[in-house]
Amino acid sequence: MIGEQLIELASSLRDEVEDYAVRLESEGTAEVVYNPLMYAWNFHEAYLKTCADKGARTVLLGMNPGPHGMGQMGIPFAATRVVRNLLGISDIEVDSPRRMHPNRPVNGLKHPKEEVSGTRLWGVLSQRYGTSDEIFRNVFVLNHCPLMIFSGPRGTNITPNNMSGSVLDELLAACDEHLRAVVTTLGANNVIGVGKYAESRARKALSESQTTIQSCWHPSPASPLANRNGGADWRKNILAVLP
Repeated sequence: MIGEQLIELASSLRDEVEDYAVRLESEGTAEVVYNPLMYAWNFHEAYLKTCADKGARTVLLGMNPGPHGMGQMGIPFAATRVVRNLLGISDIEVDSPRRMHPNRPVNGLKHPKEEVSGTRLWGVLSQRYGTSDEIFRNVFVLNHCPLMIFSGPRGTNITPNNMSGSVLDELLAACDEHLRAVVTTLGANNVIGVGKYAESRARKALSESQTTIQSCWHPSPASPLANRNGGADWRKNILAVLP
């Protein structure tokens, strides 16, 4: 079954990137690195069991977890109401990260703040397809890198596109390999990068394949494009590339 294969791939990535998390901390690149595939594995596994065998041939690829989304629940672009009400995943507890930053608590489904990017992304998928089953017959939502990286005493969220170094290069190479394996397992013929960075990683990882690579604007509230015309322009942009 595809779901079992994806769970095996994700568990291998989970264990592999934990070493990179430790190394990023020890070399001083990051203050604290969270691995949601480790402490929120039960959420991620439930997500894969929910979506993996529905027949999607398009991968919707994000960059890495956000502190109010996948960082809380281990599901790409998660938001608490999305996870409960659209995906139907509940009654799961999260463990604690290996090292906890005092300004970055992990609350799982009890997290009080909704992830805006996740609410927007899953909202437009629901608008397009309706139920979660119909969504997953068309798209598989994945983050390229599963690590959430914090810098300094305030726990500033830093993303891979704003980092450099040999450990990061090794980490991203492992994530590229995981993306290739997921695309092969799904038999996917299309990858849509959510933002230019995700598109660039997909092009690099899949340069020797026949996979079609596209992109859409990122739904982050920090993006002027995502906010233009009350979000209507962003919705039009992503709907134009969805299958």
